[in-house]
Amino acid sequence: MELLTKELVARTATGIKLKDITEGKVLSVKWEPNLKYAWDNGPAIGRYLSELKQGKIIARKCHKCHRIMLPPRMFCELCWRPTDEWVYVKDTGIVNTWVVSYVDWKATRLDIKGGVRPYTPAIIEIDGASKGMGILHHLNEVDPWKIHRDMKVKAVWEMPGKRIGAITDIKYFKPI
Repeated sequence: MELLTKELVARTATGIKLKDITEGKVLSVKWEPNLKYAWDNGPAIGRYLSELKQGKIIARKCHKCHRIMLPPRMFCELCWRPTDEWVYVKDTGIVNTWVVSYVDWKATRLDIKGGVRPYTPAIIEIDGASKGMGILHHLNEVDPWKIHRDMKVKAVWEMPGKRIGAITDIKYFKPI
């Protein structure tokens, strides 16, 4: 079958040369698409982002395993069943892990000699969520070299009128 296909292509295919294109013998269209990326947040992340816009953090609870999951999800991956209820959690937590980074979120090298502070992204375990549950965000108002595991932190929120329903509605976390 494969041999037959190759033979068929060899007998019917016509090679195109660059010269044919540049001389206009081959129809070509130059087009730059205006593509927009969009996706549906779904019920869990949609509600989560909506609550962030209100200055609140919400999670989902599974009554079978008693976990409070953050970010919220509609299905418990441990129990293999739908989660049961929405639960508000605090905007405080502890640092689980972090890194001192000399590149920004766009992977651009930071000008440390020019006085720019390194970024300190961290996994924050949010108070009220189950152990190990949290969000990736960054720390500020702290010497990067004084960050430590289990450091208590609090969310610093964007002003209410500037919130857009995104994780950036929390500007950063700071020590408390």
